[in-house]
Amino acid sequence: MPCVDQRRVGVASGLAAYGLWGLFPLYFPLLEPAGGLEIVAHRVIWSLLFVAVLLTALRAWPQVRAAVTDRRSLLVLLGAAVLIAANWLVFVYGVNSGHVVETSLGYFINPLVSVLLGVVVFGERLRRLQWLAVGTAAVAVAVLTVDHGRPPWIALALAVTFGLYGLMKKLVRVSAAPGLFVETALVVVPAVVVVTVLHAQGQGAAGNVGPGHLLLLVSSGVATAVPLLLFAGATRRIPLSTVGLLQYVTPLMQLAIGVFVYGEPMPPARLAGFVIVWVALAVFTADSLRAARAGARRRAAEAAPAPV
Repeated sequence: MPCVDQRRVGVASGLAAYGLWGLFPLYFPLLEPAGGLEIVAHRVIWSLLFVAVLLTALRAWPQVRAAVTDRRSLLVLLGAAVLIAANWLVFVYGVNSGHVVETSLGYFINPLVSVLLGVVVFGERLRRLQWLAVGTAAVAVAVLTVDHGRPPWIALALAVTFGLYGLMKKLVRVSAAPGLFVETALVVVPAVVVVTVLHAQGQGAAGNVGPGHLLLLVSSGVATAVPLLLFAGATRRIPLSTVGLLQYVTPLMQLAIGVFVYGEPMPPARLAGFVIVWVALAVFTADSLRAARAGARRRAAEAAPAPV
């Protein structure tokens, strides 16, 4: 396939992944009256089964065995599993408790958290504009803290857990489907225990609300796996700078849903906080694009044949 077609497929895959994630605030309220813990437990269980079928169709089980037999990869994937489960739990709680706008803020902040993790963990050096973007985001969090009367814990928890999850995935080289299977397999036993205990106590919603609700809970496995697989396809075909730009589709959609669908308030102080975050992201994105272009020119110059 020509390079241009590969890029188009990559952009389409990225937009599809981020678009599906952006629609999640409309999906998870449909799973009520199931609570956040029960929803996450079902999400783990059905994701595992869906990915198992997918791995069988793709004949990719050898990659799973390779990841499981590598002790380092297994430990890193265990950390990733705990982090993504925590992220899911906070997100479901935020959406179903009427804090969709705050969840969107978490994913706006996430790129800057990833930058800080790069500094702390990998010793990366930030350029001046990157430090300016991080500092501006800190000001935004301070403004929102004053507005709320408390720090925006949901947004910060989402940004930190997803940033750390991305860090874990960077530390291990496992393809999307095998990695997701191992992650969910590592936490499926606690998920089954949660569902069992809830039903034993008469608090489980699965099967007690109706077949339609049970089908929606089962579909959470597909809803979890499909965007992750589309995202993996996008990262293989397009530059990370393009992936970084596309990721803002998700929080923009979630913000719009929170304000225009669920009617969450957007007072001037909160709007000011969001505007400051957007300014920080604009500075960060502009600096990243400038650095990417400079790097491309430098590589092209190095690859040019020497004059005769």
